[in-house]
Amino acid sequence: MKQAVKISTSGVSFRKDKKIISGVTVKQLIRHRDDRGFFEELIRITDDFFSEGFGQLSHSYMYTGTIKAWHVHYKQVDWWYCIKGDLKVALCDVRPESQTFGIINQFQIGEHSQNIILKIPPGVAHGCKVAGGSAELLYVTSGIYDPAEEGRIAHDDKNIGFDWLMPPDIK
Repeated sequence: MKQAVKISTSGVSFRKDKKIISGVTVKQLIRHRDDRGFFEELIRITDDFFSEGFGQLSHSYMYTGTIKAWHVHYKQVDWWYCIKGDLKVALCDVRPESQTFGIINQFQIGEHSQNIILKIPPGVAHGCKVAGGSAELLYVTSGIYDPAEEGRIAHDDKNIGFDWLMPPDIK
């Protein structure tokens, strides 16, 4: 089996920004509640949001405090939805040709956070940290697992400088 490629970030200046990274889409979900619970649609094949199509559906269970970062795909698109618990999610544009190259976005997603799905395009490094309790991430990818199609950057990469231990911003 081929190993994921380690990506170098040397010489790049990364910064947190309120500007959304090019190609990242945030889909606000509508939750229909009643006395039985709730129902919400996540993704339809007819959504522009989902135009790259289905490759694989995956489920990740993570323990309290777990950090999974940084991961980047060369061709594949990811759609992330936290079904249980809460995640601090960070996205970092590592595409040199992108107009948002070097920008880092941060989101809180999950049960007690933003009720959204994040669309993560190829070339955008992504990671998450469980923000209390355990968490479950449901994610769809536009392709099937292929280690040759992905890269890794250390969670504590000094060039990116993202602090996974820092609490979320107060609004």
